[in-house]
Amino acid sequence: MKKRVGVVDQGIRIIAAIAAVVVSLVIGTSTAWGIVLLVLAMLLLITGLSGFCPVYSALKIDTVSETKESGKGNRVVH
Repeated sequence: MKKRVGVVDQGIRIIAAIAAVVVSLVIGTSTAWGIVLLVLAMLLLITGLSGFCPVYSALKIDTVSETKESGKGNRVVH
């Protein structure tokens, strides 16, 4: 599995996961929305910590390479 999630993207995912957990606790973890938010938080946390996102792989999105410059100054997408 190739890492496709950049550092900034990882940080955003982790912060969003924490926010989703907090909102879930506020509205109640036993409600439908609370459960949906907890599942979303889990997915965001896993992809944020691992640096791998299956959706990014399927769509061939690579936020790791955005910071790297190729010889022509274009974004490198694999």
